[in-house]
Amino acid sequence: MPDVIHLLPDSIANQIAAGEVIQRPASAVKELLENSIDAGSTSITLVVKDAGKTLIQVIDNGCGMSETDARMAFERHATSKISSVDDLFSIRTKGFRGEALASIAAVAQVELKTRLHDEPLGTCIYLEGSEVRSQEPCQTPAGTIISVKNLFYNVPARRNFLRSDAAELRHIIEEFQRVALAHPNIFFSMYNNEVEIFHLKPGNLRQRITTVFGSASNEKLVPVNEQAGVVKIYGFVGKPAFARKTRGEQYFFVNNRYVRNNYLNHAVFINYADLLPPNSYPFFVLFIDIDPSSIDINVHPAKLEVKFEDEKLVYGFVRAAVRHALAKFSVTPELDFDQEQSLNQIQAQQQQAMTNRPSSERASPGFLEKRDTANWEKLYEIGLKTQTEFTLPSDLSVEGEDPASEESSIRPIQIHCRYILSQIKSGFIVIDQQAAHERILYEKYLRALNSHAPGTQRQLFPRTVHFSPDDASLLRQILSDVNTIGFDIQEFGQDSFIIHGLPADIQIDGEEQQALLEQILEDYKNNLTVLRLSPRESLARSLSQRAAVKAGKALTVREMQTLIDQLFACEQPYLSPGRKNTFITFDFEELDKLFSPRQPAGKLTS
Repeated sequence: MPDVIHLLPDSIANQIAAGEVIQRPASAVKELLENSIDAGSTSITLVVKDAGKTLIQVIDNGCGMSETDARMAFERHATSKISSVDDLFSIRTKGFRGEALASIAAVAQVELKTRLHDEPLGTCIYLEGSEVRSQEPCQTPAGTIISVKNLFYNVPARRNFLRSDAAELRHIIEEFQRVALAHPNIFFSMYNNEVEIFHLKPGNLRQRITTVFGSASNEKLVPVNEQAGVVKIYGFVGKPAFARKTRGEQYFFVNNRYVRNNYLNHAVFINYADLLPPNSYPFFVLFIDIDPSSIDINVHPAKLEVKFEDEKLVYGFVRAAVRHALAKFSVTPELDFDQEQSLNQIQAQQQQAMTNRPSSERASPGFLEKRDTANWEKLYEIGLKTQTEFTLPSDLSVEGEDPASEESSIRPIQIHCRYILSQIKSGFIVIDQQAAHERILYEKYLRALNSHAPGTQRQLFPRTVHFSPDDASLLRQILSDVNTIGFDIQEFGQDSFIIHGLPADIQIDGEEQQALLEQILEDYKNNLTVLRLSPRESLARSLSQRAAVKAGKALTVREMQTLIDQLFACEQPYLSPGRKNTFITFDFEELDKLFSPRQPAGKLTS
């Protein structure tokens, strides 16, 4: 039998290794930026074209390389960071494996220009698929300029798996932000298709955070600074008002290296357990300084994981530090979210509303009479809210008198301002008013997206809103669809937009407009990554959930009937966009069983 085991050619071996290190353009961006930092740069510029598919260029003023080092840098396992096994336990640099440049050169066309600060000329090297095509002296600024062109040009299967330019750009921005947050003392800038996205001047960590995430974030930051022995933790956590519905703005750095660690994330999250609504995640940028000999960072090809010698000790330290910071800066008193009014407050509002009503209306079924109602108040402990407390959604509002006082044996009834009870021939149905309205609006918005016939309410005073570069990039991507469902939003300078109009169903102003758009963007990210919805389905789902009538809102009989009619005119009336039942049916047979006589437990004796 002939021998069948043989060594792979270097070109194939390099492409296999590159698949672990360079998964998408953002992976190359991360490795190149980290190399610039390790070179001692104080100014770093990132330039990308077509979300990195056509060009990724990093320009720095670091130490530069000699002619020999410039060529050696592209050899696999060539590095200046370590020289012995012992060095693996004292790593402070970003890179150490010597794989990044070799992996990039294996799947792209790479040009490197570099010059030492004390040399008059630099070196220019050009590679394709790991092969050096040319090397010659050149005029170039001190430092390094590396250009990665046509990533995955020789691996078409990998290139075909890349997502849209907007999606890949978001990944690049994420990597850029992580590196920029870890090094606030370095100047960073970023350009995409010749448009500057970031211009980050050197400063302290708070300044860097507010520049990256917007000036409004400054008021929402709570500083953390604790030290115990050789372990130190510092940075900022966000007040609950800064929480988001999706993950992504949680940053842990260990010895200035960004890492993913769900165990440490939990140490932060547990401090917000009673302070945030379900499925909300707090913002934080936290740094852990620790003896390198007590951690192992050589556990993941992308160096995104770290193992601690005593993970439980670090967990407890992080948890205590965050809890102390929240308590020290008196965050707790302002942490109530959508807190319901107490029964006494509701009763006081009801009494005031009754006092202001004509006597003929006070006896109507929509109001409680002020007699012996103690038992009724216990039964309806949620309370009844008066119609004057709400602005009705336009699609449920009907001109004319409310027929609540008309005699009718089949009119719908609202229960606890949350459910609607209505008769059917075989029994009755109970409708969840919020879930039902979400379904109605969801199909309405989908029709608008398909027919391009939105209902827009123009703003008397247009409002300018500002977003982080990441969110601004996402909004640009979906802006045409956002406007199709009823918004009228136009770009206005870098990361700024003007709201000229809102969907006719939405009645909000001031800061709530920006909050609504931020929530739509958060939902959009979550819907695309978790639920795998199409962009239009995601927008329709998000806006329907925001605009729908909420539980606790009083409706007139006519509004309830309109909601019922519109629900059963839907193509899919049974489930809300969030897959929640919109109604439940009870038939006479089921009711008769519930009311049937029970078999006695034992024989009765006289």
